[in-house]
Amino acid sequence: MATQRTTTKTPKNPAPVAIEPAPCQPCGGTGNVAITVRVGRKRRPVGQQDGLCLNCLGEGTAPAA
Repeated sequence: MATQRTTTKTPKNPAPVAIEPAPCQPCGGTGNVAITVRVGRKRRPVGQQDGLCLNCLGEGTAPAA
């Protein structure tokens, strides 16, 4: 008859910890950035409009490099 164990085994794969994704740097996590609108032959700036963030593609989280 085998002897009885007195210690317990540690789990091989501990539960993964959920990591909060970091916000995108250029857009601040909104997914939108301000784009300058230019008009005329001299291309003078007249205002700004919202544009899609090209770093995160509008998702708002920092891309995994």
